[in-house]
Amino acid sequence: MVNRLRNRSKPIPQSFISANKIKPEVWRISEPVIIQTLKNQGFDIKKLKKIKYLRHQVCISYWNEKGGICSGFFSYRIFERWQHVVERLVYNCNSLYEIHRLNQAIAYEFTNYPYPVEIEAAINETIEGCTTQLTELASYKRNQYLVAS
Repeated sequence: MVNRLRNRSKPIPQSFISANKIKPEVWRISEPVIIQTLKNQGFDIKKLKKIKYLRHQVCISYWNEKGGICSGFFSYRIFERWQHVVERLVYNCNSLYEIHRLNQAIAYEFTNYPYPVEIEAAINETIEGCTTQLTELASYKRNQYLVAS
């Protein structure tokens, strides 16, 4: 009989929200920020009517420039706030192992969820910079240990 239990040493890939690393439903993104972000995404927005913060997305009803009411579900990943929270996760990594694990989670995010190009690029730049710093720090510590020995 084949053992169908999953290998517990490998974590199951999850989104940042499902893994409880980011909880955007508690954010209260301001109306001007929402309007500007949606305009940048190509939506024709005059004024917001209603905002409902859900766990995985935000539901927004708005009046368009023609006076019609539109609504839609939008990923939190389109907001700059998301970028800053992910970057904070990167900055909080204290080892190459931690940043490697986080980089795997970010790769999962990029593969499974649409990100604005500029937000994805900024996150990648942050990962590269922090990885370089942690690599240099590990090298320095290794050299200090060798000198002290």
